[in-house]
Amino acid sequence: MKRCAALIFALAALATAARADYPDKPIRLIVPFAPGGVTDTSGRLIAEALSRRLGQSIVVENKAGASGNIGTQQVAASAPDGYTLVLGFDGTLVINPHVFPNFPIDVQKDLEPVGKIGDAVLIIVAHPSFPAKTLPELIEYSKKQPNGVPYGTSGVGGTPHIAGELLRQKTGANLVHVPYKGGGQAMTDALGGNIPLVYTAVAGAMQHVKAGRLVPIAVSSSKRVASLPDTPTFMEAGVPQFEASSWVAILAPAKTPRAIVDKLNRELNAVLTDPPMVERLATLGIVATPGSPQALADQIRDDLAKYGQVVKAAGIKAE
Repeated sequence: MKRCAALIFALAALATAARADYPDKPIRLIVPFAPGGVTDTSGRLIAEALSRRLGQSIVVENKAGASGNIGTQQVAASAPDGYTLVLGFDGTLVINPHVFPNFPIDVQKDLEPVGKIGDAVLIIVAHPSFPAKTLPELIEYSKKQPNGVPYGTSGVGGTPHIAGELLRQKTGANLVHVPYKGGGQAMTDALGGNIPLVYTAVAGAMQHVKAGRLVPIAVSSSKRVASLPDTPTFMEAGVPQFEASSWVAILAPAKTPRAIVDKLNRELNAVLTDPPMVERLATLGIVATPGSPQALADQIRDDLAKYGQVVKAAGIKAE
């Protein structure tokens, strides 16, 4: 009995020592989207800075497919040793489970939150010829249109689409979703006057707003965006308790040792409080939001419930 206890103690000591030395080899960060988007770019920025703090390289691997489901599932099935992480996106983690009938994982059971990177603020913009220039005017105008007012987004089930449905449900606005195969295509059509409205990330619209090619209607964050200080939030424009920012985070496979999760979270938060990194993320339209693993877990739980109701009411399903 004593030998058994001694063996268990020795194995526990070895495990503790191994975690203290973590990481002692390169880490993979799976980005479940194609290269080049705002989410991918933010992940690469964080990986570069985090690798310097950890003293090990973090290799970014793009595993696109099924709206982020394929890469996310791969990480959920990986060894919980801290050497395979996933760049989590709200569209994949809290919207896809409701949109895809056979979503491959249980987000709350199969993944371990490490920490949130930040919020990507969303905005509704209009072509200058559109008669409504404020959110109340837009809502009132839409209700008078028998066929509604079209708004473009990056695709079915994405955060802008869900945010648009949430706006429609809260205000009764007669808005008609027009999905594109990417936010860039929707923006091109809006700039050309082929569609009056686009719901998108601030980063994708900012240059056009500042050049006067698009009119900002409202941002769906809790506070105004520093880069567009004259654009009101939806709540300021009269829609109470309306906040629908997109977010990006880092997660590990479930059962990853707490010591590893805490170390990753600690170093991630150090990166996110570094002024140059805060500024670099801001240029992507992302507000850095350092916090605890539990805070991310709470947001995932709350957003799963919130967006589940919106998806169900709108009858949204992935094709």
